[in-house]
Amino acid sequence: MQSKVYSYKKDKNDMMSVKGERKMENIITVKNLTKKYGDFIALDQFYLDVYKGEILGLLGPNGSGKSTCINTILSLLRFEEGSVHVFGKAMNPYAYDIKMHIGVVFQDIAVFEELTVYENIDYFCGLYIKDKKTRKQYNEDAIQLVGLEEFKKFKPKQLSGGLLRRLNIACGIAHKPSLIFLDEPTVAVDPQSRHHILEGIKTLNEQGATIIYTTHYMEEVELICNRIVIMDKGKVIAQGTADELKNMIDLGERVTILVEKQEDKLVEILQKDSDILKVEQIGQEVHIAYSTHENHLGKLVDILKENRIHYHSLFSERPTLNDVFLELTGKELRD
Repeated sequence: MQSKVYSYKKDKNDMMSVKGERKMENIITVKNLTKKYGDFIALDQFYLDVYKGEILGLLGPNGSGKSTCINTILSLLRFEEGSVHVFGKAMNPYAYDIKMHIGVVFQDIAVFEELTVYENIDYFCGLYIKDKKTRKQYNEDAIQLVGLEEFKKFKPKQLSGGLLRRLNIACGIAHKPSLIFLDEPTVAVDPQSRHHILEGIKTLNEQGATIIYTTHYMEEVELICNRIVIMDKGKVIAQGTADELKNMIDLGERVTILVEKQEDKLVEILQKDSDILKVEQIGQEVHIAYSTHENHLGKLVDILKENRIHYHSLFSERPTLNDVFLELTGKELRD
């Protein structure tokens, strides 16, 4: 299929906010960014807008350029062409006035093993907040946000994987940054810790932080992100809300029918429907993929009655963000 890019209204004088009818303020503006490693192009005329107050999901297969994108925005990597502006100012390695308002939580845990939970948070917060009274309050706020009140005196080696992830987040956001990068913060944690982390991210956003969130867990993106950017091979290939992205792929609806017995004639009948992309029967289940987004259950019930086909149940579901991701980026394995 021919891909298209969804975005907010292009008229800058009439842009919709994620949270209301007001103009959107760019927190990050990336234009024509090109980054090469020898002959390999990691970012190819890449562009990105991040708006104030949103949680932006940045998705892509392994090797698509997500990490390179984040590292160039943060001026941790040099680039060949293009521009990066953060808070309206040109970003560079020495832009400390910009960086002090940014929080970064990388996938790899970055804490000091010899320090306690509280001491770790206090150290990282102290890089930006010098006033001891203010820093103490910020430390307590971060501890409460990630739910580590009972573990202040623990050292990292005494923490479970989920608690360690939460400590890593607290260290990155304790100074109350207005822009936060979260790189797969829920990798390899239990459902309880994942829930706590996601709730904490939503709280940070409600408190005013703009968040860029990368993950391979599509259900997390649907749960917390206002807008989604999918990139591959160093380029943006699609962007929009979850519903907008679902509307741009061929698959519109999946229907599963549980019949009483093998019904070859049903498959033959359904194959004549131009709205059906694929139909197959596996045992007593008939799986149908429709290209249109309308509800097809009523028509299916009529077909089953007309042909005296007995069935136990029908189940319909819309495409998932995972369907979108696989259709746009392909199903082949990535390194």
